[in-house]
Amino acid sequence: MIARMKYCSHCGETVSLKIPPGDNLPRFICEGCGTIHYTNPNIVVGCVPEWENRILLCKRAIEPRSGYWTIPAGFLENRETLEEAAMRETHEEALASVNLGSMLAVVNVAHASQVHIMFRASLTDGKFGAGIETMESALFAEEDIPWPLIAFPSVRYALERYLDDRRNGGTGVHVTAVERIKY
Repeated sequence: MIARMKYCSHCGETVSLKIPPGDNLPRFICEGCGTIHYTNPNIVVGCVPEWENRILLCKRAIEPRSGYWTIPAGFLENRETLEEAAMRETHEEALASVNLGSMLAVVNVAHASQVHIMFRASLTDGKFGAGIETMESALFAEEDIPWPLIAFPSVRYALERYLDDRRNGGTGVHVTAVERIKY
């Protein structure tokens, strides 16, 4: 699905959806200045923070999936590295500082035009809380993770890979695609 655009962000003239010369996909093209407006997937970055063999999860206070549990994650900002975004989101959502480990998972979420990138992490001091987008945060032992209340398939995937790696000594990057899933 293509997002709807009516006016050029450069000059304010109307845009139309057509395939530019040399391209193969429809793009919004300004009728006035000729600017081609490309829309690309958004990057979501997060981490699986651990402290004393327990995983830090946040209960979402915002939609989508308010009231469901997730790992700290959010959209990558312009001029920000993946690592900076993972650490920033952990601080914003869980009021926690982390030491990032290696990349854990890359999840293609094509139906939402997103790519989710997750890292391994450890809390620096065991302190955490609830940021403005979080109802509560808590540390969970593996057997206590509220699996039926995990917010997104990409979070479930990252948690499962993290726990599998922890049990089996794995440290690789896991890549998958989340199909068109209705929540």
